[in-house]
Amino acid sequence: MVMGSKTKIFIVLEFITGGELFDKIVNHGRMHEKEARKYFQQLINVVDYCHSRGVYHRDLKPENLLLDASGNLKVSDFGLSALSQQVRDDGLLHTSCGTPNYVAPEVLNDHGYDGTTADLWSCGVILFVLLAGYLPFDDSNLMNLYKKISAAEFSCPPWMSFGAMKLITRILDPNPMTRITIPEILEDEWFKKDYKPPVFDEKKDANLDDVEAVFKDSEQEYHVTEKKEEQPTPMNAFELISMSRGLNLGNLFDEQEFKRETRFTSKCPANEIISKIEEAVKPLGFDVHKKNYKMRLENVKAGRKGNLNVATEVFQVAPSLHMVEVRKAKGDTLEFHKFYKNLSTSLEDVVWKTEEDMQNR
Repeated sequence: MVMGSKTKIFIVLEFITGGELFDKIVNHGRMHEKEARKYFQQLINVVDYCHSRGVYHRDLKPENLLLDASGNLKVSDFGLSALSQQVRDDGLLHTSCGTPNYVAPEVLNDHGYDGTTADLWSCGVILFVLLAGYLPFDDSNLMNLYKKISAAEFSCPPWMSFGAMKLITRILDPNPMTRITIPEILEDEWFKKDYKPPVFDEKKDANLDDVEAVFKDSEQEYHVTEKKEEQPTPMNAFELISMSRGLNLGNLFDEQEFKRETRFTSKCPANEIISKIEEAVKPLGFDVHKKNYKMRLENVKAGRKGNLNVATEVFQVAPSLHMVEVRKAKGDTLEFHKFYKNLSTSLEDVVWKTEEDMQNR
């Protein structure tokens, strides 16, 4: 999460106390099969999630897998990742990147590759390392290493179970066309043991008023006591620029082309905008909670990922111009997209320009 004040930019990251999975291997050696399988199952869930959003990591390795306080896997370092928009006309990616020992053979041959199957190869190497305690492909000479990778020249240690060996062999298939897929991995008998399907944890958003108050406390000259606002929050140039689509990383994992937030401008008075939104959403089955020029809209009917919650806020860009932000706070992104289409239809007499209009100027 990125937030800005008048003088500072705050980058808020999750604090991962468990360190790297790599350190766990270095300090304790190979893992028992049950533990390795748990981490591999979580890894496949994460990679499947990324791929479903058109994101290919391209540098999966134990050093980029972190553990939280509960021992849950967190994939980090998307610096080399690619988006589906970067795929060329042949349907393939063409940038050779990654860590040599974990990179797929098709990435090395410079003829293009599918980001999905390339990431899966790296997952197979990681599973081998977890179970064996060493790399399947290793050589001090880089050309010899590439030859071993291209030929999938490796052997499993004797302590590895037949089920694990079979799965690793299907993943480390040098032919990406015949390599096992994620749906097939999910049906593998070794993989399915003690498997827990991913659960979308749609926790209630933190109170942003509390967060903002902390930052304001650190800048006494801007600290004010809470009071009833007579005007919407003014929006400065920095905040407007930060909303630019090119600078916004929040949509990286949105479902397909659907965004989790959108905006429109209006020349109507702020109070009229609030009233019109309230009138429009109540027939759609939403409860409305208002605080000054902020609103939380909660759908009383549960959807695919629980009750859809939408947060809206009116900002003042100029005395006669307001910007309205509509953001999914909880629930399914596709349901939010449908909600916004219905809302925008009801607000045709309020909306001056949509975000798409503003981007296409």
